[in-house]
Amino acid sequence: MLHVLRRIVLEVGAASNLAEALEIIVRRVKQELTIDVCSVYLREPEANGQRLLLMASEGLNPDSVGTVVMNTGEGLVGLVAERAEPVNLENAPDHPRFKYFPETGEERYHAFLGVPIIHNRRLLGVLVAQQRERRRFDDEHVAFLITLAAQLAGAISHAELIGEVGKRREEIQQDNLQIAGIPGAAGVAVGQGVVAYALADLESVPDRDAESIENEETAFREAVKEVQDELIEIKDRMQDVLPMEERLLFDAYVMMLGSDSLVNGTVDRIRGGSWAPAALRDTVRESTRNFEDMDDPYLRERASDVRDIGRRILMRLQSHVREPEEFPEHTILLGEDVTATQLAEVPTERLAAVVSSRGTGSSHVAILARAMGIPAVMGVADLPVGRLEGRQIVVDGYRGNLYIQPTAELLEEFKHLQDEEKELAEGLRDLAQEPAITQDGVEVPVYANSGLLADIAPSIQSGADGIGLYRTEVPFMIRERFPGEDEQTQIYREILKSFNPRPVTLRTLDVGGDKALPYFPVTEDNPFLGWRGIRITLDHPEIFLTQLRAMLRASQGLSNLHILFPMISSLGELKGAMQLLQRARDELLDEHYVIPVPKVGVMVEVPSAVYLSEALARRVDFLSVGTNDLVQYLLAVDRNNPRVADLYNGLHPAVLHALDQTAQGAHRAGKTISVCGEMAADPASVILLLGMEIDALSVNVAALARVKWVIRSFSRERCRELLRQCVKMEEPAAIRALLDNALVQAGLGGLVRAGKA
Repeated sequence: MLHVLRRIVLEVGAASNLAEALEIIVRRVKQELTIDVCSVYLREPEANGQRLLLMASEGLNPDSVGTVVMNTGEGLVGLVAERAEPVNLENAPDHPRFKYFPETGEERYHAFLGVPIIHNRRLLGVLVAQQRERRRFDDEHVAFLITLAAQLAGAISHAELIGEVGKRREEIQQDNLQIAGIPGAAGVAVGQGVVAYALADLESVPDRDAESIENEETAFREAVKEVQDELIEIKDRMQDVLPMEERLLFDAYVMMLGSDSLVNGTVDRIRGGSWAPAALRDTVRESTRNFEDMDDPYLRERASDVRDIGRRILMRLQSHVREPEEFPEHTILLGEDVTATQLAEVPTERLAAVVSSRGTGSSHVAILARAMGIPAVMGVADLPVGRLEGRQIVVDGYRGNLYIQPTAELLEEFKHLQDEEKELAEGLRDLAQEPAITQDGVEVPVYANSGLLADIAPSIQSGADGIGLYRTEVPFMIRERFPGEDEQTQIYREILKSFNPRPVTLRTLDVGGDKALPYFPVTEDNPFLGWRGIRITLDHPEIFLTQLRAMLRASQGLSNLHILFPMISSLGELKGAMQLLQRARDELLDEHYVIPVPKVGVMVEVPSAVYLSEALARRVDFLSVGTNDLVQYLLAVDRNNPRVADLYNGLHPAVLHALDQTAQGAHRAGKTISVCGEMAADPASVILLLGMEIDALSVNVAALARVKWVIRSFSRERCRELLRQCVKMEEPAAIRALLDNALVQAGLGGLVRAGKA
């Protein structure tokens, strides 16, 4: 049964529109359960979801499809929708909620089983099975339909959007089509969709019109010939390794490449106006579906061979890499799971916004977008990525929405918002160069977060008081090997010199979790609770000592080096790190280097460090709170998982209590404490951090001026008063509302666009 479920879900996921997806569902369920009727009813968006429409059926009168409509509280189907749970009846007409629709011809059927189709807590519709005989459906049937409905919900929602977007530009069904996601980076953008897709992945290939049908067909035929030649060469090379019967597989592959279904099917689609990769994708989908429908297990397995051949051809078609000038002037980069590398491929002057199906506002790409000052929308689970290449799109990073094919009126509205944002940014430009001093005279340094040498000049020009967090793992991630001591020394020296005498905090290597090194893979079931940060470097002192020596060597003749240890969860880990730091310094002194004593800090990112804050602070010079991970661990919410993104909230009362406790611990030990996570860049959160007497903030360059504006607009005493009110509150939404109101009263309403967009 599991195999059947998987096949149905795959077929539905590959459907080109909603009607096709629903036809697959009713046909396959009727066939697999050996029942008389299978039907799907969906909620009508036009009726605000209050009515259900019969959208597909195998067994009922075909003329009733698309015409039978009922209210959500009407009939047995309405009962399933109302209760949002299965209804299993031996004789449906005996039930008081039974309503007869003569146009369906369902008077012949007695047994009834209906299960709700629910996606993200939203009822999409009802899946119904019916039988002529009087009987209750057995547990196996019920379990099958419930499981299928749960797995199909996302595919149906996705298919709805595909239908509304249309497969080709001339098939657009709806203007101002709104798709909801998760706010990733504030701001609005208007531009043209460009799909970032994984190479050699057929399913991620976007739809695109062929610029030249002749060129696309030629490229495809050349790719097929190259793959044929490659397979023949592989077969010859394996002559002395594989027996004859195994080498026959390559002959079969070559035959597939010459088959009418694969080659002619793709060519026909190209001549129909599609570019070659999408034409190949659709042909492979059709061929694999045909194989998977076969009863013979051996023939079913050939579907994987077709996919392999398709990937090989696709690799040849993708030999051309998009040049910088090929990106539109206002590129909206879209993808299933946009990576930092894909983001970097777009020239910064052409990148207007980023939209990703996966991830949340705390994902690495969202953080990069905020640092670059471009809007981002994450976690758009139903995003029909393949249909959005070349579409005009509006991105609202405040609310987490995007609009496909906006009308002139909507464009005008968002362009007005863009002008407001530009005016606000220009108004804050001079303020960014001023010190951040509260209205009662307390100066709060505002540092910049950084990860590349290219960030140095913008950070200096932005008015940053120094670097509060330099992510040293970034130079490790963009190389194909561990950088040597001399390489690292040169990198660290440049940033220390550029900011001297302003402080620069270098965080030691922090990989693992969602930050992987391609040449040092760490594969774990639960990477965020696994081998990461200080745990890796303590286990590999040869890597750690090299980095510490480089940092210390880079500080010669300077006095602004601060070293920060990440992911400390115990005093033992801190002791081990301090011993290695001392060892690195002793080695350099023995080698006659003149090394000043750096300031050393601990990142508070895990709950245990909150409770140990005073003890940790007594052993170092400062604490720095990484709120991105701390919120994740306190609330047990994976910050990269869009399914639980709404539970990730820095204003959760538990987070506020933990931050306040950490600040008190640091100050009892007589040490300073800063916040370098994303909460430091959130205007509402800044108020509370000031109330907790956090000594410094470190933010991305794009947020620096706004954070300074908040600090200069409040007194510490006013912030303490708001903190006292907030820690007594129980709901993050109420806390947010109180703080947003305080920002508006202080004349900072322009920073509260997130709730007003």
